[in-house]
Parts: sequence; C-alpha cells; structure tokens
Amino acid sequence: MCGIIGCVSSLQSNIPDGVEIMLGGLERLSYRGYDSAGIAVLEENRIKVIKRKGKVAPLAEEVKRVGLQSCIGIAHTRWATHGEPSDKNAHPHLDCKGHIACVHNGIIENYLPLRRHLQQQGHTLLSDTDSEVIVHLVEEHYTGNLEEAVREAIQRLIGSFALVALSQHHPHSLIVARKDCPLIIGCGQGGNFVASDIPVLLSYTKKFIILENGEMAKISVDGVSVSNFSGDKVSKDIQQIEWENGKVDKGGYSHFMLKEIEEQPKSILDTMRGRLNSDGLVKLEGIEFPAGFLSNLQRIYIVACGTAYHAAMIGEHIFEDLLRIPVEVDLASEFRYRNPILDKRSLVIAISQSGETADTLASIAEAQARGSRVLAIVNVVSSTMSRQADWTLHTRAGAEVAVASTKAFTAQQIALFLLALRFSQHAGRIAGGIMEDIAHSLMALPAQVQSILDNSKPVLELCRWLASKDTGNNSGFRFNDCFFIGRGLDDPIAREGALKLREISYINAVAYAAGELKHGNIALITPESPVIALLTQDRVRGKMVSNIMEVIARQAPVIAVAYEDDGQIAEVIPPIADLPSQIIRIPRTIAWLAPILASIPLQLIAYYTGINRGCDVDQPRNLAKSVTVE
Repeated sequence: MCGIIGCVSSLQSNIPDGVEIMLGGLERLSYRGYDSAGIAVLEENRIKVIKRKGKVAPLAEEVKRVGLQSCIGIAHTRWATHGEPSDKNAHPHLDCKGHIACVHNGIIENYLPLRRHLQQQGHTLLSDTDSEVIVHLVEEHYTGNLEEAVREAIQRLIGSFALVALSQHHPHSLIVARKDCPLIIGCGQGGNFVASDIPVLLSYTKKFIILENGEMAKISVDGVSVSNFSGDKVSKDIQQIEWENGKVDKGGYSHFMLKEIEEQPKSILDTMRGRLNSDGLVKLEGIEFPAGFLSNLQRIYIVACGTAYHAAMIGEHIFEDLLRIPVEVDLASEFRYRNPILDKRSLVIAISQSGETADTLASIAEAQARGSRVLAIVNVVSSTMSRQADWTLHTRAGAEVAVASTKAFTAQQIALFLLALRFSQHAGRIAGGIMEDIAHSLMALPAQVQSILDNSKPVLELCRWLASKDTGNNSGFRFNDCFFIGRGLDDPIAREGALKLREISYINAVAYAAGELKHGNIALITPESPVIALLTQDRVRGKMVSNIMEVIARQAPVIAVAYEDDGQIAEVIPPIADLPSQIIRIPRTIAWLAPILASIPLQLIAYYTGINRGCDVDQPRNLAKSVTVE
C-alpha cells in the first residue's frame, strides 16, 4: 500500500542530503505498490512540494531539475483508494496557506462530513482524497504548537492512519501519529527518520522505535519524544535490528519474483531448521501453552487474506486429519463481521507475510476481545501481528519484495504443518514410526523443490503457449481465460495457481473444486479455455480423472500437474498439437506435503506467462504488497 518516509538531519552530520534519502526511500518503498509519488521539504524556511502521477523516476527527475535540497522533509508513494491516480491526488497535501504539509497512509472513514465542515469554514480542498482533510484539520487547530494541533486533529478522525506533518513554523521537527497502520522511527547519528518499513532505513540506521496504536511522536535532530493521543509521555525502548540491507536486493535476478521463487529450497529449510528432529519430534521456540490449554481446545479458526488464505485452507485439512477437532478457515476481511463463536476454548491462528495486514490484525483484536488466544504465523519479525498475538511462529522466509507471494506461501505451509505435528504429538495421536517417515519427507522437500526448479523446461514451453498471440485477425492474445481444478488438498493449490496467474499475467484465471464443475461451472469450459488439473491426492485420484474426462469431452486443452511415477495420466490426456508436453512432473511425497511441491510449477507458470505477455511481474497493476487498509 502507500509508503511514507521522512527525515530530520543536521547540516553538520554525515548523513546524506535529506532529499537523496527520501528519494532512495521511495524507490525502496515501491514494492508495496503505488500509482503516484511526492515530496515536501523545507527550503529557505518555505515548504516546497513536488508530486507526480506514476513511478518515482519522473518525480526524481523533476526534483533534480529544480535542484531541491533540504535537511528536513516528508515523502510518500500513494496507492489510490479515494480519487484516481493523478498529480493533484498525490501526497503530500498542503493546508490553505501552504504552511503545513502532511502525508497519510490508511483510510479516513468520516472524511465526507469532515470535508463538508472544512469547506463551510472556508477551507479550499484541492484533491479528491480522504487524506487531505487531515492537513486542514491540523491547520484549523494550530495555535503555535504543531504537536498539539495534530493531537487535536486526530481525535476527530474515524478510520486508520499513519501520518507525518511538517510545518514551516517548526523547521527542526516532524510530528507523526499511528492508528492501525505501521510506522517506525529510525534513530541515527546527526538525524532521525520515520518510515513505513524498517528496510527502507537500514542504510542509515539499525536502531528503531516501533510506534504502537494510539501513539504519536515528535522527531527532531536531537531526539524523539513519544506520547499517547491523550498527551501522556510514553517510554519506548530502542530496538537494534540486525537485518542485512542486501536482503532486499535482486541479487542479479531480473525480477524479485524469480529470485524469491528460486530461494524456496533455502526458505523451506530455514523454516524447519532447529524445529524438527530426525525422529520427528517438533520443538517450536517461544510457543509454550498453559497447562490444559491444548487438551481443552474445542475449535481452531485460521484467518488470513489472499495467498495466506490458501495456506490456511491447506492447514485446515492437515489439522483436522491430525487432531480430529473442528477447524474453520475464514477470510480475515469477513471474520469479525460474522459474529464468530469464540471463547477461551478456541484458538485463532492468524497468517500474514507482512504481519501488517489490516483485516487480519482486526481479526486478532476481535478474537482476543472474546477471550480466545491467538497464534500468529508471520514472516516479518518486528511486525504488529508478532507483537499483538499471544504466540508467534516466524516463517524465516527472508525479505519478500515481489507483490505476488511465493516463498512466504510455501514457508507458511511448512509452519502450519510443524504446528499441527506439535499439537498432535502433545495429544499422542501419531506413533513414533509414522513421525519418522513424516520427518524424512519434510527433510527431503528442499532438494525436491530444487529438482523442480532445475527441470522447468516443460513449464517454459507451456508459458510461451499460454502467452502466444491470436493467429487470426485479432491482434490480442490467444488465451484470455484459464481454469484450474483440483480435489482435496489440490483444491487450495488450484486456487493459489489461479490467483498467481491472474495477478501476474492478467489472464482471467479461475479455480474450481473439480467435483463442482458439473454444478454449473462446466458451462464456461470451451476449446479456447485451457484447464490446468492437479493430481497429487491419491485418495481422490479416480474421481479427479473422471473430472478431467468431463473437461476433455468439452474439447478443452488440459495440462496436468502429476507425480513423476504417475504413468497412467499420459494415457488420459490427449496431445496438444503445438505444445510438446501436457504433463508437468513433480517428485513423489506424502499427501500433506504435495501442495508445497505443486506450488512451484504454478508459480513459474504465472511468472513466465507474465513475462511473455509483457507484464510488470514485480509490481502488477492495481496491487499492493502489504494491504494495510480494510
């Protein structure tokens, strides 16, 4: 989503020019997804603003042309919610006099009545955004103290916000505030910073203050003072973050997405490392349940959004198989609005790569308010979710920059499986010999994933075919629709494969539980709609073959993802004239782990099809990496 960076430095410090810092920060924030960018600085004691629709590069060119320089300023990348992408809707926004500038992440739900009030008071609002009301509210409350003006303004806001205010009357400080959107402060030598993400500032500091909901701060060259929205001072620890800045580089790859796909053998191994013995005993650091908690557990909810939701669906199968207690999977965006049945005998497992997903954070708050305990599966160690949950299991996937999640998804599956094994061991439901077999299968996964990556030629040929041009008079692509089908644990992987192809290549890809085809969905199957069928679940294999035959009877081209030793499937699927192979092979594994291996070719299909169609695979249109608004 939207990104924020700001800095306050001294001319005498060894910190580079503030404009250089902010433009570099905007580039690092670009992975979050955005459609415009802007910067405001104090120069000669006046606020100067430059903002542009589109990428950061045109903004940087204009900044360079005018020779903008300053030690204090704020900058922003915008992902449009209210108002189309345009120069006027880009941040920062100014008050009527041009004395105060503000950037904002989040959504102001009551902006319409606030806007009407401000206009009645004589304010002139220039944009179509909800964010602009903030700077005018600050202006309305300003009587010489910027911090107090911001504090009074935010009392009138309903919604979510991370905001930073700059004033020409206070040339040595920024005022920041946070509610339901991430905001961190970087503490440097000779200057201090504010940003949406820690990696944005790692080149300048490894010391951070993480603001919690309901906190605001005054950031100056000399220090940082934190208070709550009521004005009470808050004592905050400075955290030392030892991440390497290089982790957010492409490392020689053409795209972050391909790099992250290729990193999965390592990320899978890292997520298991130290947590699984060769005899199958699982030990999860930092997760110690109170006496009697697991034995009294009556129900598990798993909540997530997007790709993490598909991991949750896989977790549902595994937990119910191993524990034999009810498990429900919910979209986090719907969970708290359906009045879920929650109490102290329920456990909510929340999954998020970033740990900042607004809908999932809201679900955690709802669960805890109703007396349930929450366990988070999250990738970012310092995230809001990891601090909000009762227990946290980190996936150790490393920095994931591409908007389309890949290595975080497979790491989430590993984490869920380890957690289910830990629960079942506590309940005494799995015999030791079976656990050893499971451990052996888990340990084999990294090498099996590597073998799929090393033998991806059939995938590359398939992607060229999917992205081929229409051979008729139409100058468009040959295929603009694609279907994925699967049963059992193949169903959530089919959904994930369709999501990946949709978001990366813009093909209208849809997934169905294969048994549901005949209940209406088969009406969409035509010779112009390829079907990708997954066959990794042996207990429903016969049914799945029957579903494939139903598709073939409608003359749709079929591509299968099947095990290396599945020789019979080649007898079922008819050849496609201009496609060398219709079967993508994966190594044999146990049914619970098959979704991890089946994920890899589907990720590659999305990536290379997107490349062949000329799409921006790292930053697909309209999408954002971290969805920090509801």
